[in-house]
Amino acid sequence: MSYLLYSIIVGVIAGYIASRLTSGHGKGCLVDLILGIVGGLVGGWLFHLLDISWGGTIGQIGTSAVGALVVLWLWNKFK
Repeated sequence: MSYLLYSIIVGVIAGYIASRLTSGHGKGCLVDLILGIVGGLVGGWLFHLLDISWGGTIGQIGTSAVGALVVLWLWNKFK
């Protein structure tokens, strides 16, 4: 599987998890994808600052989901 396809799948799953945890339902495939990608960046940055690292696919999904939750929390604070 190509890395791009893998990243898209991880992003959609992470965005969907974060959407479900905050609002009870997903926000659609495209929004969940964007949320997961941005969440991956934010989560990776936060975990790097805290010197936390997860391995494997589950770790990538978890990191992205945590970052997406932070993004959604900030979005709702400034909305």
